[in-house]
Amino acid sequence: MVQSTGPKKIKCAVFISGKGSNLKSLIQFSKKKNSPISIELIISDNTKAKGLKFGKIFKIPNNVFNYKDKIIAEKKIILKIKNKKIKLICLAGFMRILSKNFIKSFKGQILNIHPSLLPKYKGLNTHLRAISNKEKYSGCTVHFVNSKLDSGKIILQKKVKISKADTAKTLAKKILIQEHKLYPKAISKVFIL
Repeated sequence: MVQSTGPKKIKCAVFISGKGSNLKSLIQFSKKKNSPISIELIISDNTKAKGLKFGKIFKIPNNVFNYKDKIIAEKKIILKIKNKKIKLICLAGFMRILSKNFIKSFKGQILNIHPSLLPKYKGLNTHLRAISNKEKYSGCTVHFVNSKLDSGKIILQKKVKISKADTAKTLAKKILIQEHKLYPKAISKVFIL
């Protein structure tokens, strides 16, 4: 029996580049009755992204775009998203920086999850930088995407204590567990008023 997603669910696309663990948790979240989203599309810039398997498992169409020419890739993605009437884009470990033009096309409709307590540690190697600076806490942030890297309006954050024994790898694991809980919560906060 096919469940109808009902008229209320917001059509969502998830962008990934790698393992797709946040994608998996978002798909599981989208299947819940009270979830405000329905994931209609998975987009990746990497043909080898392990997360693409979740598209097969959950029967969600996925598209891989070649980013050799970013302008062409983004034009194709915009077309695809508009054709599918997608109203929300969730970046989940998508390792490309979206152009200003792309962001403008979907103003206020793009969310990202970042593995630090923004505004601290924008960009890459967040765990290593937090440990090197002897921070007591790190964590993760879900925010709206704007044209500046990791600078959009913050929706929710979750603190994670850094222990003396933590390495970048162990801290990443601890934070990832929280990311999987935080992203659905943030989406609910945005869409369930």
